[in-house]
Amino acid sequence: MGVVEVLLTTGQAAEELGCAITTFRRLISAGLLPGLSRRGVRVMVPLDVVQALQERRQAPLGQLPAGEIAVLRVGTVRPTDEPERSWLGFAASLPPGDLLKALRGWWRCDAASAAAGGVLPVTLSGYVVAVLTGLERWEKNPEGRHAFPDARLAGYVTDLATPHTSITSSLDSDRRLAELLLGTRLASHSGGAIAYVTTHTTVG
Repeated sequence: MGVVEVLLTTGQAAEELGCAITTFRRLISAGLLPGLSRRGVRVMVPLDVVQALQERRQAPLGQLPAGEIAVLRVGTVRPTDEPERSWLGFAASLPPGDLLKALRGWWRCDAASAAAGGVLPVTLSGYVVAVLTGLERWEKNPEGRHAFPDARLAGYVTDLATPHTSITSSLDSDRRLAELLLGTRLASHSGGAIAYVTTHTTVG
């Protein structure tokens, strides 16, 4: 007798993780979860994938030198008619060049604060799925949104359960940040795309 694989509906999986169904479905739409199957119109998720997501560690922000970092909260990829790029948001299947263009702007943010943090973790549904560095220079458009034209994609996640990551920068500092943060859980709260997170608990 083989081992029977336990499958959950998206609703059951979301309940296990304590998140909204729409939040969990973003991980599916982004191509981050392995082993999915269909039962009629339902997407079924292996229990061990959900358990792996539950076990993802919290981002070790205390190991970062800056006291505060910006966090880019994105949705799943969607097409755009902007002249310099075809996509906005995140998908595990995007080539690194397209992914970088999709993530490096245009956002409403305090660009100087984001640059001072030295790293911009990109989260989808509360998990770090990409890491941007090279934030020293920024541009501002007429709508008051900022972009980081020299940003580098340090790495990104292709499978959140394992997790499988792709390290895309040759700089040691970038690689360290990518290995530290990719696939971790990072909660943030913001009315917009960019949130600000304190990395150290200061003792007064």
